[in-house]
Amino acid sequence: MANLNRRELLGAFGALAATVALPGSLGAAFAQTKIKPGTRDALIVVDVQKCFLPGGSLAVGKGDEVVPLVNDMAKRFQVVIVTQDWHTPGHISFASSHPGKKPFDTVKLPYGTQVLWPDHCVQGTEGADLAPGLSIPHAQLVIRKGHNAKVDSYSAFLEADNKTKTGLDGYLKSRGVTSVYACGLATDFCVAWTALDARKLGFSAAVIEDLCRGIDAQGSLAKAWVAMKTAGVKRIQSSDFA
Repeated sequence: MANLNRRELLGAFGALAATVALPGSLGAAFAQTKIKPGTRDALIVVDVQKCFLPGGSLAVGKGDEVVPLVNDMAKRFQVVIVTQDWHTPGHISFASSHPGKKPFDTVKLPYGTQVLWPDHCVQGTEGADLAPGLSIPHAQLVIRKGHNAKVDSYSAFLEADNKTKTGLDGYLKSRGVTSVYACGLATDFCVAWTALDARKLGFSAAVIEDLCRGIDAQGSLAKAWVAMKTAGVKRIQSSDFA
């Protein structure tokens, strides 16, 4: 080592870094390396449910395409969380609960502006089930959100009032997780809000773009990506993983 000059040393280190897969929490430090998740990294699989697949009541275009991709990605993670939208009948976020309103209209509610949706993911119904073919047997926790009849909940961490927690942050912190990777449905709503709240609660966060599909209601997809970039959420692809 003593015979290497500074330039040679840096070159040797760069070559090594390019070939070694670092843990996910360190991978961001070297753009040319592949991400290899470890015990401090969690995958959050957001709302891959029947209602959001083609033919469902709130279908996300090509939402079914993410199922095999998510299955494959989950194999790389030791810590996997799955979320489900889990609404009461007559939920406040449903257009059917607001006379004269239709899906994708907005209303003002005590916690802010609410997009109104078709009835979807009602507790105990087939549409609320996880997608056929989704197979992540080692997932350790299922977070059911949106069960408060008077408040919507896109995020896996916080309800739409931005103060009521699901408890996920405490669970992850108790397990030593510092980085979260989000995927699922839909990019511009539940995935984005999950990633944004992860940052707010002190985690590093990334969205695996090709493992998501978006709704894109009135430009919502582009707006979501801008908000995530501003918050420090990384936009990555499945090809970035080892």
